[in-house]
Amino acid sequence: MSYVLEVERVVKTYGQTQALKEASLKVREGTCFGLLGPNGAGKSTMMKMITGILQPDRGTIRVFGQENRKPMDAIRSQIGYVPQEITLHDELSANQNLKFLGQTQGVRGAELQQRLSEGLAQVGLSDRAKDTVGSYSGGMKRRVNLLGALLHQPKLVILDEPTVGIDPQSRNLIFEMIKELRGRGTTIIYSTHYMEEVEALCDDVAIIDHGQVIAQDSLHGLLDQHATQAVYVEAEGLEQAPELASVSEVTAKGRGWVLQSAEPLSVMQQLTTLLVGKGSRVRALELMHPSLESVFLKLTGTQLRDG
Repeated sequence: MSYVLEVERVVKTYGQTQALKEASLKVREGTCFGLLGPNGAGKSTMMKMITGILQPDRGTIRVFGQENRKPMDAIRSQIGYVPQEITLHDELSANQNLKFLGQTQGVRGAELQQRLSEGLAQVGLSDRAKDTVGSYSGGMKRRVNLLGALLHQPKLVILDEPTVGIDPQSRNLIFEMIKELRGRGTTIIYSTHYMEEVEALCDDVAIIDHGQVIAQDSLHGLLDQHATQAVYVEAEGLEQAPELASVSEVTAKGRGWVLQSAEPLSVMQQLTTLLVGKGSRVRALELMHPSLESVFLKLTGTQLRDG
C-alpha cells in the first residue's frame, strides 16, 4: 500500500500548551482523508506541519516518502495548501489574485490563463473575475482561495476547514471540486469539525481530540467497529420507554424512542411482537444508520463541540 503522508509520534508545544501529543496517522494515495475534531483539537497545527510551515518538536513527518524537513522545495511544489484564513488581497480582483498565486507556483503565460479561465468557470465566478475580492461574499472568497491552491495541479491538496461560515451554494461547489480532484487521483486531506462533511466526502478518517489521534480507519471501518447500533420506534400506546432485556440504553427522540443494542434485529422482532400484542398502530420501526456522531461520542465521551 502506498502512503502519501506518514506522521509518526509527533509532538508540538506552544508555551505551556501541548497542541499535539504523540500524534500519528497515515494517508493513502488517491484518497480523501478526513481529519475530524473540534476547534482547538490540533488540526491546524497538524496541517501546518505537513506543509513545512511549522516543524515538530519531536516525531517524524514524511511526505511522498521524504522527511518533511527544510529544505523542502521539491515536496512543496507537489502540495496545494488552503489555510483556514483567507489569503487573498481584497483590493485586487480575483484575476489579479490568482495570477499572482499561479506565478508564485511556477505557472505562467497561456497555460496560467487557461487554468484561470477554466477554474473561475468551475467555481461560478467568471462574470465576477475582474471585480475586487473585497466586494465578494465569504463563500465566494473561499472558492477563489481554493482555486488559488490548485493552479499548479498538485498531487496532494490540504484543506483546513474550507467551508467555515459559507453559504450552501459555495459549499456544494467546493464539494464538487473535491470529488473531481479525487476522481483524477489527487490525494486530499480534509480538516473539519463537521461530521456530515466527512461522511459525504472521505474514504478514511482520523479522529483527533485534545492533540491526540484517538482513532483512524476507513470511514466504514470506524462505523463498523465503533458506531452504536440502534432501533428507532414510534407507535401509538408507547408513551413509556419499552423495557427489553437486550437493550443497553433507551432515549427519547421526537415522538418515539431510540433503543441501543448489540442485537438490533432481535430488538425489532421483540418490538413487533409487543406492538402487535397491544394492537398499536406503528408509525416507524427502523434500524438507525450508524453515524460518526455516535463514534465520536463513544471514543471521547463527549459531543463534538465548536469550541
